Amino acid sequence: MPKKINICILGSTGSIGKSSLEVIANFPNRFRVVCLSAHKNTELLSHQVERFKPKVVALHDHHAGIDLENTMNGKLKVFSGENGIIELIKQPDIDIVINSLVGFSGLQPTIEAIKLGKTIALANKETLVVAGEIITKLSKKYNARIVPIDSEHSALLQCLAGENPKNIAKLILTASGGPFLNLKKNEFSRVSVKAALNHPNWKMGKKITIDSATLMNKGLEVIEAHWLFNLPTNKIEVLIHPQSIIHSMVEFVDGSIKAQLGMPDMRIPIQYALTYPNRSASQYRRVDFPVLKEMTFSKPDLKKFECLQLAYDAIEMGGTAPAILNAANEVAVDLFLNNKIKFNLIPKLIRGALKQIPIKTSPRLNDIIEVVKETRIVVNDMSKFIR
Repeated sequence: MPKKINICILGSTGSIGKSSLEVIANFPNRFRVVCLSAHKNTELLSHQVERFKPKVVALHDHHAGIDLENTMNGKLKVFSGENGIIELIKQPDIDIVINSLVGFSGLQPTIEAIKLGKTIALANKETLVVAGEIITKLSKKYNARIVPIDSEHSALLQCLAGENPKNIAKLILTASGGPFLNLKKNEFSRVSVKAALNHPNWKMGKKITIDSATLMNKGLEVIEAHWLFNLPTNKIEVLIHPQSIIHSMVEFVDGSIKAQLGMPDMRIPIQYALTYPNRSASQYRRVDFPVLKEMTFSKPDLKKFECLQLAYDAIEMGGTAPAILNAANEVAVDLFLNNKIKFNLIPKLIRGALKQIPIKTSPRLNDIIEVVKETRIVVNDMSKFIR
């Protein structure tokens, strides 16, 4: 019997983490969960520990970590606090790290996993958004493989299999358009949190769901694709496709196009990331074309969905601009979710941060960390006065 592949999941209690565990459970003879991490959801993490029997867990919340350690009574190694996840990744028997942490918090664990030469199944797009240049250089230096979990980037990876990169004319990322595709821009100020969290096709965490409603999620994916596939943004397009069946496409220099299709189910790209470059059978739903009947496409309205344009602007600015964009968006989304700002103010806060905060070229990691801190302060201050 072949050796089992040992997996560490960062963010196991979130949407991607739970889907990852579902995939792993389908292959008990192939995968083994050795490490899990969560923010502070000890109740769900305890259930996951009971079912999957990891050797080590980590909780970002220090008090939650202490509570779980006391509950386990020495039966399980528990790390806690900000360094807990880093200690978790250092466990010697990990083969694949699934990074499904939300936001900037996913950067440092990715760097640590790269330095240890691990394979990273990456769902944390912010890692490449804020530090793409650093991450790509480190992955080459330490011979670490990064396999995307995002359905769009997984689709691109599949379309590019066996192709010469020189033959790529452009990448086409598809977007559902979110819940407000047909809502007029002047109605954005009246959008409720509940409405913004009602995505038509995907079940995701709150932050990424709001990003999908503003199309910032697609903007971050453009930046991520720029680094993953080493292409300029003028060769990366976004196309609105409400049915979410085509996840991405690649157009080649001869005019032919490859598309990857599948149901909007995150378990499919997660499984592909874990079995890459091979495939394994699954029982997930298939596309039923007679039932589907049609697939429609349109160009995104960049004046209506300003966040997508801001993402294109940020990658063209270069340096720390994408880090400013990402941090400003994180703060703005959090403010909206807590009913402190209106939905239409999210892009205004991001644009203000990009204008106000100086951009550093060729940044080091410390430069990025500092600019993220500065951005968070600036955006919180701006939110008290912007209308």
